[in-house]
Amino acid sequence: MYLCNTAIQTPSHQCGTVRMGDDPATSALNALCRAHDHPNLYVVDAGFFASSAALNPALTIAAQALRVGAHLRDTRAASTTRTNHMNFLLPLTGSFAQPAAENPTVAMIEAAFAHHGLDWRYINVEVAPDDLGDAVRGARAMGWRGFNCSIPHKVAVIDHLDGLGKSAEIIGAVNTIVRDGDRLIGENTDGRGFVAALSEVVDPKGKSVVLFGAGGAARAVAVEMALAGVARITVVNRSAKRGQAVVDLLNDQTPTQAEYAPWTQTFSVPQDTDIVIHATSVGLYPDVEAMPDIDTDSLTPAMVVADGIHNPPLTRLLQAAEARGCQTVDGLGMLVQQGVIGIKYWTGVEADPQVMRQALLDLDL
Repeated sequence: MYLCNTAIQTPSHQCGTVRMGDDPATSALNALCRAHDHPNLYVVDAGFFASSAALNPALTIAAQALRVGAHLRDTRAASTTRTNHMNFLLPLTGSFAQPAAENPTVAMIEAAFAHHGLDWRYINVEVAPDDLGDAVRGARAMGWRGFNCSIPHKVAVIDHLDGLGKSAEIIGAVNTIVRDGDRLIGENTDGRGFVAALSEVVDPKGKSVVLFGAGGAARAVAVEMALAGVARITVVNRSAKRGQAVVDLLNDQTPTQAEYAPWTQTFSVPQDTDIVIHATSVGLYPDVEAMPDIDTDSLTPAMVVADGIHNPPLTRLLQAAEARGCQTVDGLGMLVQQGVIGIKYWTGVEADPQVMRQALLDLDL
């Protein structure tokens, strides 16, 4: 493996030393590699980092390098699918969004790739709305296997694609793009990821749902919940026009019964509600102390409360719901299940959701 172009890995995994110089940094790295069970890691030249008079900084660099090496060694060790030949043209996937820096999807996708021995890469890219067309054309030209689109591109990207999957067509928004030969097909895994996470706690079939929000994510969740068999959905939203649009979509294209409820003041959840879903951006990092205007005293232990916010996972709403005795579903579960579906689309592999969730938990969001 390469560590800042200072080391190489031999396919035979046999001990030895390959050096182009005998400076103390190189010697320190080689010694530590052997001492810490890295027989397949060889230092070529550490002089880029430390001169011959800087032994202690070299040891610090060595320790950091070994930690990286240990992580890669451990995550790849379980793989049984690696081949012995070397391929430096790796399949690419990624994400287009703005902003993009706080999106942790890359951590869980790369963890899944490593766990399953897939030499794929996921690249997080910040793309401005005016540059979206160029970004999609670039991904197409470079042979990307697929990519995600997040805010603000979920609707605009449709104009740059060759077709849509069924749920994406109904929802009118895309978050996952899949290469099919020379074509780029838009799918929507927002709702399916949410339903998959929710179904680990409660079967939505026949249930009564109160849904807060009418944006792209809420729309996707509403459609997939309806297709999963919920009996009734009440869409609660401040904009009557947007809320009614989701209601009309559900009543026209799904078997559920939907109605709109205005959100002009603190909303009290009806007592016959089975599932409460928050699908707005209120509470998303960095505004983590924000709380949706919901009367939490109206929540009962018989209700399941789900929040689509993934950063932080334990939102103020979920904390209040737990205090009321409700079962809860956090946004990390939704994010992980979206990723599982996306990886299946791109690679054909059923990714391990526990590996992906742990990668997100390790970030201490």
